[in-house]
Amino acid sequence: MWLVMPAGATPIALTPQMALDIFAIACQVIKGIPISTMDAELSNGGSNLLKIFSTEELKLATKNYNEESIIGQGGQGTVYKGIFPDHQIVAIKMSRIMDSSQMEQFINEVVILTQINHRNVVKLLGCCLETEVPLLVYEYISNGTLFHHIHQNNGILLSWEDRLRIATETASALAYLHSKVSIPIIHRDIKSTNILLDEKYIAKISDFGVSKLLPTDQSQITTLVQGTLGYLDPEYFFHTSQLTEKSDVYSFGVVFVELLTGKKPLSFERPQEQRNMATYFISSMNENRLFELIEDRLVDEKNVEELCVVAKVAKRCLSLKGEERPTMEEVAMELQNLKRLRKQPWVQPIEEERV
Repeated sequence: MWLVMPAGATPIALTPQMALDIFAIACQVIKGIPISTMDAELSNGGSNLLKIFSTEELKLATKNYNEESIIGQGGQGTVYKGIFPDHQIVAIKMSRIMDSSQMEQFINEVVILTQINHRNVVKLLGCCLETEVPLLVYEYISNGTLFHHIHQNNGILLSWEDRLRIATETASALAYLHSKVSIPIIHRDIKSTNILLDEKYIAKISDFGVSKLLPTDQSQITTLVQGTLGYLDPEYFFHTSQLTEKSDVYSFGVVFVELLTGKKPLSFERPQEQRNMATYFISSMNENRLFELIEDRLVDEKNVEELCVVAKVAKRCLSLKGEERPTMEEVAMELQNLKRLRKQPWVQPIEEERV
């Protein structure tokens, strides 16, 4: 990891642990809040260039945080679109409050994102520590959230090909987080609002504030349950409080069902048996009623078999027992195989396990 100081100073090479110490000290100085030690020590797996932005730079970029610059808003805070004098466009995340928990999430996200270099993960460009509430600066992703395109845009612009590609890209990014970095990362809050789409509708996973590092000598960690209802792994939520990579697999399965059905994961406006779409999806598959659920516009005679294969993958991800779910690496491989079959239909597919 590298730290770039303002005014053209020479970049300084930092280990992630040095970066963590600097951010902890800076945050303590700014807010007087003690920062707890991270759960695991990081190895120097990343080489991202991280810039410390000044308050004036970000004020100028957002026209003093003008309401017209707001591109996202929620309970945790506000995201602004910023444009620098060199025409670089960024997204600036400002938390609503900054207690010790929020400060730890801020540091957690900085440290984790500096370890990641994947085309389907939103890049952290830097941060600002001069403000009362520290700010994070990301690459700007122009097309909003996957949730918006499925539910608020009626899915009109997302063909089945787009949806399958988005699922494949998301699976690939999660497989990378789980098995390709020096210390595995569990995202912990995979959902369609945390998957952004760029101008070419390429998927980018975002929001690592509650993510966890999984020490290499452990397969699970005990944590307070966090996540979003409808996407939460039921084994983790109801039974064990043991967070594993398979918790992300379940959440991915829920997103996959959203892509297939065009329906929200949880809705109390639906009949009782349909309120939780993941469980209703599984029961529909068990009763051979899959195509009653799949969004009509996605189905044609050419892709019926492919939809069945993909639905089986989603169903396995939604298994109630984590040990029965595939790994994200296995899911990514299966979806990439489907992509290859599209290009080379004469290739024999790998036989699917019967469900």
